[in-house]
Amino acid sequence: MHRSYAGSRRLGARLAVVSSLALSGALALTTAPLAGAATAHKAPPSISSLEAQLKTLETPPSSSTTVTESGSSLFTPLFQEWAMTPPFSSITIQPTSSSSGKGQTAAENGTSNIGASDPYLPSTVTGVINIPEVVAGQQVNYNLPGLKKGFHLRLNSTVLSEIYSGSITTWNASAIQKLNKGVKLPSTPIVTIHRADSSGDTFLITTYMLDGDSSSWVAAAGGPQNAPQWPNVPGALAATGNSGMLATLNQTPGGIAYIGLSFLRQSQADGLGYALLQNGRGNFVGPTDVNISDEVAAYTTIPANGAISLEFSKAKAATFGYPDVNFEYAIVNPNQSNATEAQAIKSLLAWGMDPTGGAKSSFLLPLYFLPLPANALVVAINLLKQIS
Repeated sequence: MHRSYAGSRRLGARLAVVSSLALSGALALTTAPLAGAATAHKAPPSISSLEAQLKTLETPPSSSTTVTESGSSLFTPLFQEWAMTPPFSSITIQPTSSSSGKGQTAAENGTSNIGASDPYLPSTVTGVINIPEVVAGQQVNYNLPGLKKGFHLRLNSTVLSEIYSGSITTWNASAIQKLNKGVKLPSTPIVTIHRADSSGDTFLITTYMLDGDSSSWVAAAGGPQNAPQWPNVPGALAATGNSGMLATLNQTPGGIAYIGLSFLRQSQADGLGYALLQNGRGNFVGPTDVNISDEVAAYTTIPANGAISLEFSKAKAATFGYPDVNFEYAIVNPNQSNATEAQAIKSLLAWGMDPTGGAKSSFLLPLYFLPLPANALVVAINLLKQIS
């Protein structure tokens, strides 16, 4: 059975429609004060009509088939949950956690049926498609004993960039103190932790750094990447996978790391802090479901190939949008070697994005995922239909 989740939602003073879906359950996270309602946009097809389309694709093959998945250590925990309660008796789900880069390569090489990836595919990649499956986010964590319980440091893209470039070396540096007025910060040295593997999480955090600060070291390194050339910072550590990042941060007082939100429950249990990040409107916000939904809602047009960055929106609808957000992608070869595998992959992915199936709250909320909004579902369904 999949893991149960208990808790209540703390959303401040406002309520918001989450991608036109009624979600039950909650994310018990501290956030910056919220105010105002999201701006209404032209309505896409109704969720019920999209669910009906998905149901027509959720027809598994009659013969037993194994669907292999590998890649993103942020996304794979959800595949693992699906594997524990398989939706179709004829389909066995075999997930393997690695990294987004390896997931993309596995899908391209045909060594996995599905490559799980945080970022969309580069335009230079051909032969495979990236299908948005769910909405995810990333947290910036720190191991800084002594801070008041329940307090969350405020950080922005410039400060994060300067921390990872080695320009800011202690937690009481003036640039950090300026964002956290009235809080006594320790002089503890900062230890930066980054991914050692080709990681979509690295792509996301470097995108956030660059989008908020065009002079970031990321620009000189060639832009956001899964595996950039990191600045040579004394004492910097590297770890493999989100679990490796979490373990390394736990062992490193003064450390800072970027970790997928599917590991937030564990990071909180370990007593690690997470930051409120400054978004494109200048507000400092936490990774609540409402803030993540606001960010996604700011993107009213999703390209037909599904490739879009949801980071750092400056649109009016994202006033309180959490800026470190992404679609989780299923990388798939649309031309499968046989009809049975094609049908198994298509039906599984359709079920996985179905709000009444793999995208229902009992699966998503324990891992801090959200379902696709309606406009992204339209694109995802069209991409699914290409698999044959």
